[in-house]
Amino acid sequence: MAVTPVILALSKSGEATAHRIAAALGAPVHGREGRVDVADAVFANALDHARDLFAAGTPIIGVCASGILIRGVAPMLADKTTEPPVISVSDDGGVVVPLLGGHRGANRLARQISEALGGTAAVTTAGDVALGVALDEPPLGYRLQNPSDAKSVMARLLSGGGVTWDGPAIFDTDLPAGDDVTLHVTTAPAVGSETALVYHPQTYTLGLGCARNADVDTMWQHIESVLAQHAIAPGAIACVASIDLKADEPAIIEAARRLGVPLRVFAADELKAEAPRLANPSDVVLAEVGTPGVSEAAALAAAGADATLSIPKTKTATTTCALALAPEPITALNGRSRGRLSIVGIGPGQASWRTPEVSKLVADAEELVGYGLYIDLLGPLAAGKTRSDFPLGGEEARCRYALEQAGQGKNVALVCSGDAGIYAMGALVFELLDRGPDEEGVTDAARRVEVVCSPGVSALQGAAARAGAPLGHDFCTISLSDLLTPRDDIIRRLYAAAEGDFVIAFYNPVSKTRRTLLAEARDILLQHRPVDTPVMLATNLGRPTEHVRYRRLADLQVDEVDMLTVVLVGSSNTRLAQLGEGPRMFTPRGYARKIDGDLTAKRNDPYLPEEAS
Repeated sequence: MAVTPVILALSKSGEATAHRIAAALGAPVHGREGRVDVADAVFANALDHARDLFAAGTPIIGVCASGILIRGVAPMLADKTTEPPVISVSDDGGVVVPLLGGHRGANRLARQISEALGGTAAVTTAGDVALGVALDEPPLGYRLQNPSDAKSVMARLLSGGGVTWDGPAIFDTDLPAGDDVTLHVTTAPAVGSETALVYHPQTYTLGLGCARNADVDTMWQHIESVLAQHAIAPGAIACVASIDLKADEPAIIEAARRLGVPLRVFAADELKAEAPRLANPSDVVLAEVGTPGVSEAAALAAAGADATLSIPKTKTATTTCALALAPEPITALNGRSRGRLSIVGIGPGQASWRTPEVSKLVADAEELVGYGLYIDLLGPLAAGKTRSDFPLGGEEARCRYALEQAGQGKNVALVCSGDAGIYAMGALVFELLDRGPDEEGVTDAARRVEVVCSPGVSALQGAAARAGAPLGHDFCTISLSDLLTPRDDIIRRLYAAAEGDFVIAFYNPVSKTRRTLLAEARDILLQHRPVDTPVMLATNLGRPTEHVRYRRLADLQVDEVDMLTVVLVGSSNTRLAQLGEGPRMFTPRGYARKIDGDLTAKRNDPYLPEEAS
C-alpha cells in the first residue's frame, strides 16, 4: 500500500487513539469539526468526508463505529480489486476491523495498528485467518503474474492442500507442504494456472532510447524480442528508464504503460556518471545529448550502484534497449517521474458535485496550485499538501508556475472552480505549451510533462440544475469580461445570440469597475424576446451562501449581480412555471410543434441520436 492513509477522529473519546495510530503510521488525523481538539484537518460531515476520501483512493482508518464508514462508502462500492482499505477502530483501540480492501493492504495494516495499540485485529479474510497470508498480495518488490488464479489456489489450501515452492519462499509464514499447489518465484516467463501461481521478483530495469517520434510498435517489438531472447518475464521489470529529454516520447511512454510500471528519467549529467559501467559508450551520443549512453546508463542508474548491466544495448534503426539487474527486488525507484499537471475543475463548491476522478487527482498530487479560495473549497482533501496560492489576476503566471513545477518531476494539480476548460485555466495551459521559441512560453522540461484534464460541474450546469431544465434546447455561453475579449466582439456576439434566440448563460457578468455590459446585454436581448422572459440569478452555487432568484428580463438590475453570480437568460420559448417545489425554469424541446406523422417517422429513424428520438 503506497498511499498514506488518513485517520478519522469523530469524537473526543477516540481522539487519543487516533493520534496514537497517526504516530505509528506517520499519517494525518482528520477530525470532526467541533468535536475534536487537535487535527491536521477538520470536516463537517463524516459520511461525506469518508466518501470523498474513498473516491480518491485514500485508505481510511476511522476511530468510530463500523457502520459509519460502511454507510459512507457503500454507494461507491464497485470493484474490490481497486478499492482502498477501509478500517474501523474502537475508541479505546482494543478492536481493529478491516472492513474493505483485505487483499489490498487492509489486513496487514490492521495488524500493524493492533500491534501499536495493543489491541486485536479482527481479520475475517479466510486465507489470512487460516494461513496467515493472502497469496494475491505478494511482498513489495514482487509481482503476481496470474492474480485471477489466486482464489482457486487459496481454496485448495483451505481445503487441506499443501504447497511446493519452485524458488525461494517469499511469504513470512510457514505454508503447509504438499503437491496440491505450486508457487513459482522466477524472473523467467512461466504460465500459471488454477493450481500454480507465478511470482516475478522485480529485479530488472529497462533502459530505453529512441529517435524523436519513433514508432510505438517498433519499440514494443524490440522490447518483446529482447525479453524473449533472454528469457526475462515482463513482470520482472521494475521500471522503464530513459534520459529526461525523452520524457515525452510516445514510444517510451507506451512501453511503460504496457508493462504496467513507472517511467523514470534522469538528467544527462546523472547518466554521464554511469560512463565507467557502460558496455557501448558513444562519442556521437555524448555530443548530441551530453552522455555517452542513454539506454545502458538509464538502466544502470535506475537499478542502483550495486546493479550490473545484464543485457547491453541492442538497437533497431530508431530504438535502443538495455537491461540492468539488481541483486534484490527493487522497492525504491531512483530518478524522477516524468511529471504530471492535472487541470481539475472542482465544481461550484460543494464536495458532492466534485467528480471522483478529480478527487483522485487532487489526492495524488504533491502540490496544489490555484486561487486560494478554490483550494480552500477542497477542505480536508487539501490538508498536508504543498499549496501555492495565487490571487485573482495573473492567471498566466499561475499556469506557468504549475507547468514548471511539473517539469521538475512533480505531480501538480491546477485547481479551478467549475470546469477547468470553461473560462478557466485549461486553455491557457495549452496556449503556453503551444507558444513558439520567440514567444514567452515555458521551458522544454515543462513541455515534456503529462497533462491531464478532468471535467468538473460548471457553474452553467449547476445553475441549470437548480432552476430545472432551462438548457433543454439550444444554448450558448458568453463572458461579459472585456479584459481579454474586445468589447466590440462581445457586443457582436450578444446580437448574434439574441437574434438566434439562444438561451444564454452570462459568465463574469460584472465587476467593481465593469458595470455596463450586463445592462447593454439586457437591452439588446429585449429587442428580440419578450419583456417577461425569465432570468435566473445564481450566486455562490453549491456553497452555504447559495442564493437563487428569478427576474423578468425587463427587470434585470446590474446592482444585484456580482462576479460570483451566473446569469441565465431564457429564450423566447423558456418558461417559469410555479410547481409543487416552487418556481421551475425550463425550455421546451419543441415536441408540441411536431405533427404526429413527422414525430413517428423521426422516432423510427435509426440514424437519429437517442436524445432526439
